[in-house]
Amino acid sequence: MAVSVAVDEPGILMEGPHWDDRSGTLLYVDIHGQHVHRWDPVTKHKDTYDIGCMVGSVVPRESGGAVVAAGTKFSFLDFETRQLTDVATVDQHKPTNRLNDGKCDAAGRFWAGTMGEPNPVTMVERKVASLYCLHTDRTVTKAFNEVDISNGLAWTSDNSIMYYIDSLQYSVDAFDFDLCTGMLCNRRQVMTFNPQVDGVPDGMCIDTDGKLWIAMFNGGQVLQVDPNTGTQLRSIRVPAPQTSSCCFGGPNLDVMYVTSARIGYSAEVIQQNPQSGCLFQVTGLGARGTPGLCYNG
Repeated sequence: MAVSVAVDEPGILMEGPHWDDRSGTLLYVDIHGQHVHRWDPVTKHKDTYDIGCMVGSVVPRESGGAVVAAGTKFSFLDFETRQLTDVATVDQHKPTNRLNDGKCDAAGRFWAGTMGEPNPVTMVERKVASLYCLHTDRTVTKAFNEVDISNGLAWTSDNSIMYYIDSLQYSVDAFDFDLCTGMLCNRRQVMTFNPQVDGVPDGMCIDTDGKLWIAMFNGGQVLQVDPNTGTQLRSIRVPAPQTSSCCFGGPNLDVMYVTSARIGYSAEVIQQNPQSGCLFQVTGLGARGTPGLCYNG
């Protein structure tokens, strides 16, 4: 196994990597930099799109371009014209909230949640955020509220279970999932973490064996866990303490891409952790992921 820098251009808060197997490119965002990046690992070419506000996540659209969750809006991004078209607004009663991590289910719906306003004491305003679903007809429904920091999402291969991370709960929850309707029920905790030891659970992905891979913010690692037993299986150390998210990519879906951040870092801390904020790749894991899914609206 080897961990190396894939893109040596640090961002502030790199997040939300998504492998687009149709184009062989990796989409990811710099939340605080307000950018969407589209990187080709073969040519090393990277396109950067200015979103104009904090952008939490991006996924490709089946019809071309992408859908982004930025600020409190879902918007379509045209890669050719670089234009944004707003589709829907969420959390209108909490304009200081913003959309965060997001991912599509197998029916082509885009799920993304919000988080509260940053707070120096509790990190964010607590219990004011929600998880939303942008349906293929472009309507939005709220799945549930009282969320702190909505983060990682993943589904089992049979689409019967959705895994979900609300970061400040320091856990992974599971829901029974109805693919036809998008309805969730039977929420239960399947994995817990010690934030002082492991870090804070952030973005995640799932492999073909049904194991979860979770980026641990302030932990400098990606943990492989078994959601059926609630046990940690492996730790992949990353030379960036603020490890933020991960996904499988490459032609065989056997390369793991890991994003990282350098939020609030002084020049001294950056000197100690110079690769913080870079995009990393992990090879030789002996695991493969499932293809990233597109928004079908």
